Amino acid sequence: MNKSKCKKSNTFRTLISLSAAAFAVATAYGGVPLNNLQGTGGIAFNPLAYTAGLPWEGGETNSLNEIVSKPQLGAWYVNLNDAGVNWWAGSAALTFARRLEVSAGYGFVNAHKYGDKSIDTYNIGAKAKFLDENAFDTKWVPALAVGGVYKYTNSRTVDALGLDKDGFDAYVVASKLVSETPVPVLLSAGLLLSDEVVNGVVGHNHYDVVAFGNVDVLPAENVAIGLEYKQGVDAGDGIRNHDYWDGHVAWFVNDKLTLVAAFAETGDKDKFRRSGSAKNLGVGSGLVLSVQYQF
Repeated sequence: MNKSKCKKSNTFRTLISLSAAAFAVATAYGGVPLNNLQGTGGIAFNPLAYTAGLPWEGGETNSLNEIVSKPQLGAWYVNLNDAGVNWWAGSAALTFARRLEVSAGYGFVNAHKYGDKSIDTYNIGAKAKFLDENAFDTKWVPALAVGGVYKYTNSRTVDALGLDKDGFDAYVVASKLVSETPVPVLLSAGLLLSDEVVNGVVGHNHYDVVAFGNVDVLPAENVAIGLEYKQGVDAGDGIRNHDYWDGHVAWFVNDKLTLVAAFAETGDKDKFRRSGSAKNLGVGSGLVLSVQYQF
């Protein structure tokens, strides 16, 4: 192994032992948190307690790190082919004072089978990490964060269904990288207060509290394999979102680039077409791809 590869490997192992960041967010490889579909630092649907944005070169000697992190960008493509839905999303995020993450995202959805070829979504998010991972000189304390996302949807579907165009999500989340196992494991879970209908793409109605969670393992230094779950929001008036889940593989190509492939299940696509009660509203299943870039 050459010196460059040895240096990368040692850097990775040091960071794992300290659990100072979500798997391999370091000089050796890129990694999580990604910019999720709404721009928040997380995976695909769910936020993580870690904040987005890598530190500037120089570490503790660079005072800029006490002010703001490097920015990071994320792009997603969701192809729910059986439902005829194509969803593109792009976002940017960074963190101030190592604690406060801010993000902004835009999404474009083509749902031509439902008569709406142009659904535009806009998201503005903030997340505050109030407890560091392994705080109080422990090895078991998770990172804890609270956050929120303002979401606005512009589409004919929202108007036709009589739903609100905008809404606000609030959440609390705990994330922990477990390094004592044979391979590192990232565990994350939280509670979400939301009024979303189909992730906010179809609009907003009444609020509900639901649970979400993630499990990821690292079988190699630059690969993560995981599952993600999000409980469906009961938005009232007979509208209940189906539970979401996805299985994903992330490849940390280098210190800047991460590629993700996933399969997502959002529920019965036919529920979206039916009038009246929609107790398990969903838009089918399909392939999810993402490109993430960390400066």
